[in-house]
Amino acid sequence: MRYDLSRRISHYCFVLPAFLIFISVMIFPVFFSFALGFTQWKGYGEMIFVGLDNYKRMLADPVFFIGLRNNIMIVLISVFGQIPLGMLLAYMLYRKMVKKADIFEVLIFLPITISTVIIAQLWNRIFSPVGIFTALVRALTGDQDYVMTIVENKSLAIVPIMFVLLWQHTSLYMVIFLANLQRIPNTLIEAAQLEGASEGKIFLKIIAPMLGYVIFINSILAISGSFKSFDLIYSMTAGGPAHYTEVIAVYMYNTTFVHQNYGYGSALSIIIIVFIVLSLLLTRAVSKVFKVE
Repeated sequence: MRYDLSRRISHYCFVLPAFLIFISVMIFPVFFSFALGFTQWKGYGEMIFVGLDNYKRMLADPVFFIGLRNNIMIVLISVFGQIPLGMLLAYMLYRKMVKKADIFEVLIFLPITISTVIIAQLWNRIFSPVGIFTALVRALTGDQDYVMTIVENKSLAIVPIMFVLLWQHTSLYMVIFLANLQRIPNTLIEAAQLEGASEGKIFLKIIAPMLGYVIFINSILAISGSFKSFDLIYSMTAGGPAHYTEVIAVYMYNTTFVHQNYGYGSALSIIIIVFIVLSLLLTRAVSKVFKVE
């Protein structure tokens, strides 16, 4: 009895430091932000309780809806762009459809190993009005007056960022899919080939269903990661021009730490959490409908 008690205490002692860190870093900030969302506070001085005013302001804030639209577009390119493309590249490597597969895999995986700030600066040089893309179009078309103005378009300014996210993060899902593909026995595919199945049917009818749970896990990673694309967007555009590339995380940062409106910024942070939870619940519901889990 005494031995069991001391053993249990020792277990608690090992777990306690990690639990305290989790509470202080994760749980406490969420509850503190939730409380701040009902106040008006500049980070110093008196907190003024304003009730739901911050959330009412949000519903009438056009910048918030621009950020929400951009967040939804990034989620869509993450789930329906990065994951299918990563799965296709992994299948090509698994089936040895590419010569010098090791070099191909390294080239695909390389972007995710580079600092996000460096990637942002690199693609800024490409997509800027006087950048590499503009020079390339001028050389190919002979039109010396051409200037790339996509970043000045309210509806399309987010597209370059979505392209960079697709380029940078697809390799992560490729590696995850490739690791799971290597667990599928070759005899299964050989049997399908003997039955006359084409490569496309093998991929759609055999491989894809067997990777259903991996697709579900990758969808969770993609959704949660898409709401954390702050570093790339802030380094590339900081939400500009005129908030065209704003996402909620960037808007929250500028509102809280630049304009020192901690109450409204905290309300925005809670909305981010709510959208992440809702997106994950929707993904889980879809996976149950299609019996993925």
